[in-house]
Amino acid sequence: MSSRAASPRIQAVLDWLEAHGIPYEVYFHPPLPTIGEALAYWKDIDATHCKNLFFRNHKGNRHYLVSFECHKDLDIHALEHKLGQGKLSFASPERMERCLGVAPGSVCAFGLIHDIGIAASADPRELFDNGHRVKYFLDADLQKAERISFHPCDNTASVVLGRDMFLRFLSLWGGEYEWLEI
Repeated sequence: MSSRAASPRIQAVLDWLEAHGIPYEVYFHPPLPTIGEALAYWKDIDATHCKNLFFRNHKGNRHYLVSFECHKDLDIHALEHKLGQGKLSFASPERMERCLGVAPGSVCAFGLIHDIGIAASADPRELFDNGHRVKYFLDADLQKAERISFHPCDNTASVVLGRDMFLRFLSLWGGEYEWLEI
């Protein structure tokens, strides 16, 4: 763990985790917008590292975050078929910022903290029945991971949570999530 000063986005995630009693480890590194670049810095971090993609449906009124083990590839057409929402597109930088509080290259599960308590201010057409803008899909293999790593809304750090603490994070977020075979 490093003690380097965190950016405001990173600090917001760390503060949120601390406020909710979720222990974590944070590792600072240069900006790592791709998995290829990140692997060199992750080699000494004992965790399952994740790739994260953010999509919207063809109407633009539904948003989906997908996290999976970083060495895997996602079959987007299979995901489209499963969701039954028509063609999926990668979300724009504006949508990433609005829904997850992130910029391209920093999409992560921790962005879901920006999807809490938004029902009163969000466009009602974007909301799922549970009051969230984002539905989260996770690689089923992540259920077996003892420790899971994500960027904390900024690709200049990686945050590691134990499996139980990650499940607690999901519970506190309160949105709908589903485990998928990827």
